[in-house]
Amino acid sequence: MTTPDLTPDELALAKKFAMRCNNRAWALTAQAGRTPAQDREMLNAAHASAYHWGQVGVEQNWMRATMCLALVHALLGHGKTALAMAQEMRDYFLPRADTPDWELAFTHAIYAHAAHVAGDEAAHRSAYQEAVKAIAAIADEEDRKIVNETFAQVPASL
Repeated sequence: MTTPDLTPDELALAKKFAMRCNNRAWALTAQAGRTPAQDREMLNAAHASAYHWGQVGVEQNWMRATMCLALVHALLGHGKTALAMAQEMRDYFLPRADTPDWELAFTHAIYAHAAHVAGDEAAHRSAYQEAVKAIAAIADEEDRKIVNETFAQVPASL
């Protein structure tokens, strides 16, 4: 994914922008009562982060950016896009033995949200139940709290 024609300074800047945009997008996903301008900022920040991680990151960075994109698109009601991105990140994170417990929980929660917005009741119900179990299995209390903030936005049923 790394772009070989970037100078070391450009690589450092791209990494800085990727992290900054990622952090801003995630912060906005947790903000209640976003304005339309903040929704646009959230969407732009998530896409900018994914672009920059595509320039300087490894596959895990790209998939984490895809996770953020899936959540942002779900929050904005873009069902088809959200579900496609959620499926991509799900296919990456679920089969990996090295995926941390908090990331597995995020994967299920965001997939459930995307399936809900896309109108896929069976996928939503299954992923929602998996998210509940995965969140309960998170060892670190602070990680569980962070995941629960995102999960609280996922409707329980269609």
